[in-house]
Amino acid sequence: MPVSPGWSEDKNAESALGQDLVLLPILSSSPLFLETVVTALEKIVIHGGSRLKGEVQISGAKNAALPLLFATLLAPGEHRLTNVPHLRDIATVEKLLGTLGAKVSHNGTFLVDASNIDSIEAPYELVRTMRASVLVLGPLLARLGHARVSLPGGCAIGARPINLHLKGLEAMGAKITLDHGYVEAKASRLRGAKICFDFPSVGGTENLMMAATLARGTTLLENAACEPEIVDLAEALNGMGARISGAGTDTLTIEGVDELSPMNHAVMADRIEAGTFMVASAITRGDVRLQGVIPAHLEAVIGKLREAGVEILDEPGGLRVKGPKKLTAVDIKTRPHPGFPTDMQAQFMALMTLADGTSLISENVFENRFMHVCELQRMGADITIEGHTAMVKGVRGLTGAPVMATDLRASASLILAGLAADNTTEVSRIYHLDRGYERIEEKLRKLGADIRREKE
Repeated sequence: MPVSPGWSEDKNAESALGQDLVLLPILSSSPLFLETVVTALEKIVIHGGSRLKGEVQISGAKNAALPLLFATLLAPGEHRLTNVPHLRDIATVEKLLGTLGAKVSHNGTFLVDASNIDSIEAPYELVRTMRASVLVLGPLLARLGHARVSLPGGCAIGARPINLHLKGLEAMGAKITLDHGYVEAKASRLRGAKICFDFPSVGGTENLMMAATLARGTTLLENAACEPEIVDLAEALNGMGARISGAGTDTLTIEGVDELSPMNHAVMADRIEAGTFMVASAITRGDVRLQGVIPAHLEAVIGKLREAGVEILDEPGGLRVKGPKKLTAVDIKTRPHPGFPTDMQAQFMALMTLADGTSLISENVFENRFMHVCELQRMGADITIEGHTAMVKGVRGLTGAPVMATDLRASASLILAGLAADNTTEVSRIYHLDRGYERIEEKLRKLGADIRREKE
């Protein structure tokens, strides 16, 4: 059965938004809520059939930028981050940091002055919109000895408990209490501990790694996540004066220090955005150059695309992706890094709907991440689900239709399908999309796609 790696990036925004609309008179004073509702009333309209050509610049990684921004809480002073993407989740972190007392500004460079953190509480209003907000727990507890963070809400792609975060902090000496929907953690100073994860939790690894930087003694994290975003965070923390070794392997060693200094760091390129544009070129028989991409972060995706017949060439500063006239069906199984990423499963499924033959797509990370299947079926895809495996029989072509996004990567898969489909596809509920892709419709339009954003 699939397992859940702590937290990832998608949220049951459909359910949350439904609750918000009911509570409109109560919540209408919240700028964040109003912004969400406005985006919820927008859609992406695609006239399919265009072959993508040209060059696209890959943005900074959302899943790297989020923990890096929370890591600024570990040290007083002004932190400098470059290559931070302009996304809804980044705006949420900015609001949350401001609530805690940090001063945030950005004009090309993201500046966070964490000199005067005067609050230890991450309120429900912000945490409910983004599960990654739980990453505030480790830094606050490590620096101030006290943190109060709202429990994250439900998730559309499966349960993602934070029990691994809490068990790890307890092992480091924190006293944890749960009260009225909040996690409260206290510790005069955390102490090093040996912690073995039940499974390689990305969020758990990040939270405990940040907390351990200021703990007394040495912390050993076993069965830790190996994702490139973990490595990027470790490099930034080491630049602040932390002593972390083993990043990129399943065993991390963190020797605690007494204090850290502000970071000056460039966020790594977004491997999932890069993978999405690789599929966009492949599904439209295109010829697209991706600038800024790090091929080593995408070995599993590149391998499967080549197996499907896609031509991928290394070029200075990136990759060139040429879609074939005929796609070959291939099987994939999602796994923690370095396996095939769950965040590319939906996009790859869209590609396989047009492949020659039958592909089996097994989701082994989240237990409920096939909700895009019904929408792809509306466009003519032949997909059958049995347990956590989808059998995708390639069809001659897809047909445009009104479809509804259910989560972040599902949104991308529907856009990809729309690029290759006949006629017009309308993707609604794109507030998911804006959480993880920076101006995706603008980038696709520059590559020749007939795509635009409209009001519902």
